[in-house]
Amino acid sequence: MTAQLTTPPLAPPADPARPGVRPRVLVISGSVGAGHDGAANELAARLAVEGAEVVVRDFLDAVPHLVARFLRDGYTGSVTHVPYAFEYLFRRLERRGLLWRVEQALCAAAAPAMSSWVTDVRPDVVVSTYPLASQTLGALRLDGRLGAPAMTYLTDPAVHASWLHPGVDAHLTVTAATAAQGALDYGRPFTLAGPLVPSRFGAPLPLDVLVDVRRELGLTAGPPVVLIVAGSLGLGDLLPTVRDVAAAGLTPLVLCGRNAALRRRVAAEPGTVALGWRTDVHRLMQVADVLVHNAGGLSCTEAWVAGLPTVTYRPIPGHGRANARVLHEAALAPWARTPAELAHCLRAALGRDRTPPALGDPTSVVLAALLPSAVGVA
Repeated sequence: MTAQLTTPPLAPPADPARPGVRPRVLVISGSVGAGHDGAANELAARLAVEGAEVVVRDFLDAVPHLVARFLRDGYTGSVTHVPYAFEYLFRRLERRGLLWRVEQALCAAAAPAMSSWVTDVRPDVVVSTYPLASQTLGALRLDGRLGAPAMTYLTDPAVHASWLHPGVDAHLTVTAATAAQGALDYGRPFTLAGPLVPSRFGAPLPLDVLVDVRRELGLTAGPPVVLIVAGSLGLGDLLPTVRDVAAAGLTPLVLCGRNAALRRRVAAEPGTVALGWRTDVHRLMQVADVLVHNAGGLSCTEAWVAGLPTVTYRPIPGHGRANARVLHEAALAPWARTPAELAHCLRAALGRDRTPPALGDPTSVVLAALLPSAVGVA
């Protein structure tokens, strides 16, 4: 089955079924890391510009407090302390066994709150950027508690069963590689929609601004700069990556996210610039020559929009390794397995063209769902 490419024109601000009434969109994210929220907030901003009324909700607000804490802290703890257990969990959730039933029960616990959101907002379309929210939305759609079309926007390059539900009308992807992998592995259509990151990532900075940023970071004239990212939570064993980049003769510029302990350890490495949580990542990507990542989430999408060459190294278990495989096979980001391979990939990336690719806009796909003929086709 081939991936479905959808690039319809933007719908008019008014709902054609209700002249003079602005369409209402409910977007549901999940505050585990920053990637799901980032996509949800960008989609909401774009839809608002097009005249839609948008409400954004957090799936973790729909489940009991202890469950929300488990989802947030359990993810961080397992990836950090028991990575092989997280890899096992990720793989087992592809099968309809005990862990899958636990996941479904957890999603069912969110159904009452999410159903009340639907009642309050009365959306014309609902979009999820978080896999567990997609499971609950699909169930609500099948049992009749959600009459509007439901769509899932996959923030990962690799499709996983947790993202998919037969009750969801359309599954949207950032890249054609994701759509192709999903169609091949799961036998269902996917809609290529494009990235959801702010437009500033694709806008080159003036030379004087770049000079100021380099000065602020303490980057004097010297070796090329490698921006190393590990997500908003600073996950993974990053110190070996920092050392291997430095050993390759390049300057590590490390985003440690909200992980203060990681930042302290990285800052102790000679010739390394260690940063915490930043809101100007687009500027850092303009300063950097290459991006090295270990998860394949929002940072990869931002780099793609910025035209910044990307390399995968020491990916975290579960979705990190799955994303690495898809990106590598699609030639979007080589997966370096050894320090020698990393050095080779970094040197090769330095010569790549940094022209950003032509991009689609997921807003058009979401607004097209307001048309009756669009429901249930992907």
